Amino acid sequence: MTAKIALVTGAGTGVGRAVSIALAKAGYNLVLAGRRKEPLDAVGAEVNAVGQQSLSVPTDVSKRDDILALFAKVKSSFGRLDVLFNNAGMGAPPVPIEDLPFETWQQVVATNLTGMFLCTQEAIKIMKAQSPQGGRIINNGSISAHAPRPFSIAYTSTKHAVTGLTKSTSLDTRKYNICCGQVDIGNAATPMTDRMVVGDGVPQPNGTKMIEPRMDAMNVGNAVVYMANLPLDANVLFMTVMANTMPFVGRG
Repeated sequence: MTAKIALVTGAGTGVGRAVSIALAKAGYNLVLAGRRKEPLDAVGAEVNAVGQQSLSVPTDVSKRDDILALFAKVKSSFGRLDVLFNNAGMGAPPVPIEDLPFETWQQVVATNLTGMFLCTQEAIKIMKAQSPQGGRIINNGSISAHAPRPFSIAYTSTKHAVTGLTKSTSLDTRKYNICCGQVDIGNAATPMTDRMVVGDGVPQPNGTKMIEPRMDAMNVGNAVVYMANLPLDANVLFMTVMANTMPFVGRG
């Protein structure tokens, strides 16, 4: 049986790397997208080491032309797409709302929301036209899709918007046998969360700082594999995977 094809954005580090390796171990061939080629190639070597094919495509998801080129490469190389993990994202420096530069707001929105929308569009075009028809789109939502951290207006707003994108995509693509779900991640141990365990930790709603617990990012990889491997008549619409003792339940 031909291996299924999965595309992971932001695949070079952190959650993207963990999910890519988990999907490879589950038998998927990987298209790895991210801004820097060297980390993509390093993850590609790990994918190859477990016996699966990998294709590295340097991509900035804040740029539409990059996204169009990425999906054209997927189609020309493999002819189909079974899973898209919309993972690429960025945050902004923690500053009061009134001090956030407009350009920073635009960049976060372009990456976290518009880029995810454009990737979703292109994935749907491939999935609805292929035979057998259908596929699965999994969006990286974040705990911030539910509750904000202090001084995180841009990141939190985009992650709340991702929830709407997930719901609308799930509804509108059912007729094409496409499933869309969202994984909301809390404190996976990645370079993005290293600041949580350095010095006094990160700001809390009561004005203090604290070191926060983290979990192995491979827990997210295993969660995404579970979602990806479901038959297309079933869908995990939302899943929360978090460090058990992190301050989320009761945050604020």
